[in-house]
Amino acid sequence: MPVALKYIDKIAREENRDVIFINFSKEVFPSYEYGAYKERNELLQWLDNNEIPYLECGPMADECGWESYRGQLYIDLPIDEENKKYQLLCEHLDATDGTFKVKGVESWIFPLEEALKNKHHDEPGFWDDWVEHF
Repeated sequence: MPVALKYIDKIAREENRDVIFINFSKEVFPSYEYGAYKERNELLQWLDNNEIPYLECGPMADECGWESYRGQLYIDLPIDEENKKYQLLCEHLDATDGTFKVKGVESWIFPLEEALKNKHHDEPGFWDDWVEHF
């Protein structure tokens, strides 16, 4: 059954801050069958076990087109080096050299500044009008 998901940029605007975005690279996970990704399922279990809240979300909205959901996640934690759960998340996902620990599982900080470039998407009727002209 179809589900309407928020884009990560919409979430950042609602939170009014930079947000944490988990992406699953197309090179490592080429299919849209994200439920079959062992790495994603293990991450979801780890997030649940550590009581770290998350939501499924889309990538940044793009007026030039769209793609099917690929398993992306918004992690509902503040980006705060003093926050214990943020520290735990970083230790779990990111290597000390700045690379990702699990190939294809990418943790990004999505900046509010970038999200604000799509602020016009929040205007009433924007997406309805867009669909009519697409």
